[in-house]
Amino acid sequence: MFAIIEAAGWPIWPLLLASVIALAIIGERAWSLRAGAVAPKHLLDQVIQDYRQGGINPQMLTQLAHGSPLGQIFATGLRNSRSSPLVMKEALDDTGRAVTHELERFLSALGTIASISPLLGLLGTVIGMIEIFGSQAPTGGGNPIVLAHGISVALYNTAFGLIVAIPSMIFYRYYRGKVDALVMEMERQAIKLVEILHHERTA
Repeated sequence: MFAIIEAAGWPIWPLLLASVIALAIIGERAWSLRAGAVAPKHLLDQVIQDYRQGGINPQMLTQLAHGSPLGQIFATGLRNSRSSPLVMKEALDDTGRAVTHELERFLSALGTIASISPLLGLLGTVIGMIEIFGSQAPTGGGNPIVLAHGISVALYNTAFGLIVAIPSMIFYRYYRGKVDALVMEMERQAIKLVEILHHERTA
């Protein structure tokens, strides 16, 4: 591995840094975007049950707000349970935007890495070609060591740029789709909460 890095020259270092950052983001988002952690399956039923048994209390709201992103939305809905459905939905929309922003954290960076990695590889290719042409003597001869190094720089950087870019783009698209699906599910459950609370209040 170290021999490959040495053969690829200094242009490989920005790509190595980009690959480390991409792996860190992929791992962090895989943990943070678990469906059970973002939108627990039976949270709505539990919230409604607690609401019917003991009403709304600060401990319940604090536990919800710190438990999960969906819990943050439910806590907002419960705080505004005495407001009109329109006011409640506006408050839920504001919290939903904040939650969505948090779910999309680091995805822009991952998309940027997927976009620039081929360009960094191309930069290494250009630098390798410059070294190749620079090794050519005016008489037509050239230093074979410099020529081989230039070819190594060009090829390794091109390949490594694609190796970094392809998985980064795949996971970027995957996580974007997952965030969209989670947001839709949270919106669906938030609307259910509004309807149930409104029905409980008017019953």
